[in-house]
Amino acid sequence: MNDLSLHIIDIIQNSLSAGASLISITVKELEPDNLMVIEITDNGKGMTAKQVESLDDPFFTSRTTRRVGMGIPLFRDSARQSGGDLAVYSEPGQGTTVKATFELDHIDRPPLGDVANTVILMVAANPEKDFRFSYIFNDKVYLFDTIEVKEVLEGLPLNDPSVIRMLTDMVRANIEDIKGDDVNE
Repeated sequence: MNDLSLHIIDIIQNSLSAGASLISITVKELEPDNLMVIEITDNGKGMTAKQVESLDDPFFTSRTTRRVGMGIPLFRDSARQSGGDLAVYSEPGQGTTVKATFELDHIDRPPLGDVANTVILMVAANPEKDFRFSYIFNDKVYLFDTIEVKEVLEGLPLNDPSVIRMLTDMVRANIEDIKGDDVNE
């Protein structure tokens, strides 16, 4: 996958397949530590330790729509080739967390991509679900929470085209704002 945002979509799709009603996405860019962290947490059905161990097997998938599951192995490869790693934490009935780390300035780190568009795409495609998106750049934090947004919109659907445009622009502008002059992706 060319952009890390595509991996985020894949993990969110896994969370939705696992019955999650709340998905939290955190992206951290910590320049002093030369670290990028992408963490996706859900409140879905979770997995047993044996299922978590099987995630690197491309022929293991709990999906019934296809027999191959390449998302976690490809995401892990992207992290490892960029000086990082990927870990999955899960417990049946409690949900799952996928955490990938990357050396921020590693030459082989794929670009983050349009994470604002990625998050709002997932929100618009699943308006009945709740999403929390945190973007952390060094010591600055931006938080987007659909629970709050739904209250402000007072019944206007999250998948309305004008809402999608407005939310995408808002998230993108807030990310650019906290990054200041350092926007380069």
